[in-house]
Amino acid sequence: MKRTDFFAFDKPLALCAVLLSGIGLLFIYSASSYSAELQFGDAFHYVETQAVALVLGVAVMLALSFVRPERIKKAALPLYIAGIALLAAVFIPGFGVENYGAKRWLDLGFFTVQPSEYAKFAMVVLLAAFAAKRGVGTFPRAVVFLSAAGAVCLLLLLEPNMSVTICVGAAAFLLLFAAGAKPTHLVLILVPVVVCGIALVVAEPYRVRRLLAFLDPWASPLDEGYQLIQSYYALGSGGLFGAGLFSSRQKYLFLPFAESDFILSVIGEETGFFGAMGVLALFGVIVVRGALIAARARDAFSCYLSAGITALLAVQTLMNAAVVCGAVPPTGLPLPFVSAGGSSLVCAFAAVGVLLAVSRHSSGIFLRLPEAVGASGRKTEKTREIFAGGRA
Repeated sequence: MKRTDFFAFDKPLALCAVLLSGIGLLFIYSASSYSAELQFGDAFHYVETQAVALVLGVAVMLALSFVRPERIKKAALPLYIAGIALLAAVFIPGFGVENYGAKRWLDLGFFTVQPSEYAKFAMVVLLAAFAAKRGVGTFPRAVVFLSAAGAVCLLLLLEPNMSVTICVGAAAFLLLFAAGAKPTHLVLILVPVVVCGIALVVAEPYRVRRLLAFLDPWASPLDEGYQLIQSYYALGSGGLFGAGLFSSRQKYLFLPFAESDFILSVIGEETGFFGAMGVLALFGVIVVRGALIAARARDAFSCYLSAGITALLAVQTLMNAAVVCGAVPPTGLPLPFVSAGGSSLVCAFAAVGVLLAVSRHSSGIFLRLPEAVGASGRKTEKTREIFAGGRA
């Protein structure tokens, strides 16, 4: 690859990320113009903030696309420590910002940031580096692997931020599986994690109320069930083809967080089922391209890093869509690239930038078995079939 070849990366992946962000700007304006005019006297308040984050995010994506994966691997531990430090900093009085009973933001003077968005991707870098170097073929190593994710999850729970905790935990397990952990080890670890998760839900009354509202939102239509009911109204009124662009009714202070966590509801209301599925199809392209980049990576670290980033984006997208449709209990989780939120947007573009960096330095080579499994040592015929057909 020539140094001057600026576009030597996965162009469909980059295009889908930018396209989703453009769609996000359009619907952030539609979903927030009325509330922003009332609250800030500026209908474009959220759009302007998101546009700045979009420019910064694209610049970060392009810059990271030139970074060699080996350099990212060397920075794995410092990045992880920085992520943990930022998560812990939200509990410092005067530095952390509390909204809606949760401390999830840092006040940097001119703007606020959400450390969880940075920490989850920093965690993936460390986990990929560990799996590539040490492997996860033994139970102790699998436990150590998940302990790094557990530290991030613990700090997220203290904020509290249950939705991102679930997202991070699910992505870590998927990466553990991709790195070659034995099924018996996965079961031994997963069972107590599920039991602890249930205990955490039962221990907090507001989580129990959310669960009950999920099961029967009309039992509390003006309280815990309100948001989900309004989302149903939005999606239901959209039908197959939608009510028309900028024609949402739920955005007029009926649907809370219409520009962020529930922006997919507004998209469904204005463009219908087919419009919402079109947006999700773009995410599908991102996930497929991410999986291909992982398969074509030239070394184990690049493979695991790409798989972990793709898993994070996929899990977060699925959870957001599931919440909007009422398939899982309501949680505060933004839709990557689309929802209003500067931290989320910049970090999503940074993650795509890392994927582009891997693709830029892969030269279309498919990993064969020894590289694909890294240090775990699991040499199965099934894995050979998955990565077969390429050059080593």
